[in-house]
Amino acid sequence: MSCPCDTFATAAGPFSVAIDAEGAVVGAVFGDAEALQARMPGARLSPDPGRCAAARREVQAYLAGERREFTVRVGARGTPFQERVWAALRAIPRGETISYGELAARVGRPGAARAVGAANGRNPVCLLVPCHRVIAANGALHGYAFGTERKRWLLALEGVPAGPR
Repeated sequence: MSCPCDTFATAAGPFSVAIDAEGAVVGAVFGDAEALQARMPGARLSPDPGRCAAARREVQAYLAGERREFTVRVGARGTPFQERVWAALRAIPRGETISYGELAARVGRPGAARAVGAANGRNPVCLLVPCHRVIAANGALHGYAFGTERKRWLLALEGVPAGPR
């Protein structure tokens, strides 16, 4: 799959996005194009800031605290189970967190917290599919591909006090 991409500065550091032919965001990472390529093995990324402008504007505004939600389309692709998990992630409101166990129950797989955690970890569109809103049952922050400090920062931006419950 050939994907236009862009890397740009944000309040949280460099961020990269890739879109598909229809303009849906199919990849998003904190980091540069190399980090994006690692998250999207097999994709042929080609820099195209113009085609990625809408996603860039929304991500920059969100991370600056000037936007509360995303309107760009997301086209994350995975297994049917992964896509169910990612859809459930998008239903977690800003300012709220849930545990891996709660997320497992929401996708109809109570007791499958580890499988949900694995799907969460394979989310190719971080931030727009808010995997950072999933925390341990005791409130501990771990398991975020971009580090616990960045997860803590994102949750603080969204008004969530982070730390054990």
